[in-house]
Amino acid sequence: MAYKMLNGNTAAAEAMKLAKVQVVSVYPITPQSPMSERLADMVASGEMKAEYIRVESEHSAMSMTMTAQLTGVRAGTATSSNGLALMHEVLSMVSGTRAPVVMPVVNRGVAAPWTLWCEHGDSMAQRDMGWLQFYSENVQEVLDLMLVAYRVAEDERVLTPAMVCLDGFFLSHSMQKVDVPEEELVDDFVGPYIRKNGYLDTKDPMFLCGLCGPEDYTEMRYQQKVGMDNASKVAQEVLEEFEAKFGRKLEIVEGYKTEDADVVLVALGSMCGTAKYVVNKMRAEGKKVGVAKVTMFRPFPVDQLRKVLAGKEVIGVFDRSAGLGGQGGPVWSETCAALKDQSSDIRHYVGGLGGRDVTIDNIEKIFNELLEIKEGRRDKHTQWIDLKDNPMEIRQVIKNV
Repeated sequence: MAYKMLNGNTAAAEAMKLAKVQVVSVYPITPQSPMSERLADMVASGEMKAEYIRVESEHSAMSMTMTAQLTGVRAGTATSSNGLALMHEVLSMVSGTRAPVVMPVVNRGVAAPWTLWCEHGDSMAQRDMGWLQFYSENVQEVLDLMLVAYRVAEDERVLTPAMVCLDGFFLSHSMQKVDVPEEELVDDFVGPYIRKNGYLDTKDPMFLCGLCGPEDYTEMRYQQKVGMDNASKVAQEVLEEFEAKFGRKLEIVEGYKTEDADVVLVALGSMCGTAKYVVNKMRAEGKKVGVAKVTMFRPFPVDQLRKVLAGKEVIGVFDRSAGLGGQGGPVWSETCAALKDQSSDIRHYVGGLGGRDVTIDNIEKIFNELLEIKEGRRDKHTQWIDLKDNPMEIRQVIKNV
């Protein structure tokens, strides 16, 4: 293995090269653009043995990727924000045809208002489209989870496409030391792409994505559910094999100092690094706090999260998406459902939207609120943890009544 200084974009591109993706169809969008540029450079130089297809939109990029994958090659694309939203129609085509495409998604807020910066609303809006979802804490995990995702998605028990999500700028443009495995090790771990189920072949024609009547539609959706449900077990097997081969431990849900914690914060993405730092800081002050880091959000890791949170009376959940119209953000909603028979007080927090930094102070504020709730000294909590004073004075569009 060799260490390289990579940012999240180049780490994802490196993983696609190592996995021997043979067709690349990407439309650039900030903050994903350097990834598409890096892929184009590697193909042009011959470093990556692949066909690079220039397209006019993300919709076309995903259409090309799906079609290429169905011919029997490993194909790849990448996107972010409004680009992912433009792919929406094709995302369900990919999952419905059971094409195990793996796509890095650089998380960025969806307009309007226009933003170039991170939040998870883009991928969370697609959470029920039949795609696996992995969330990266750091650049090393971007590369590692891409390799894991190929194995899980392509397993014949799963056959479900996957997103590997990385926080815009916080990871996409952050240079970090990355252990890049040797190509032979990746060849042995990922292996060649072998098409299963539906495929495109002029010598063996078949209908794909045809009009389906009510007599079969439910059963075909159920088959997707079975594949999604199987992904948890398959992912655990793959993660254990990954650790044995590469020496790095990845977990579907990582409990960080949760065993004896009085309160636990559930989170995902790059904010988990900050949260772990705060846990160490507060532990040094005698406060028993912990973090449950969710790496695999789809399928939602019910069993793993229940194990980490067993017996915890007060739990906080930090969403980096607004969850507009819901009682809380999507991670909070899923956590509540997972623990529906456990008498836990589960509080939801929203923050870090539009690239606002998730600070040490705000994480510490959340933990202190949760501790006060547990001790009976507080009832309400600060739901939008980093909201400015007088927020309605910024381009007010509706009266605060």
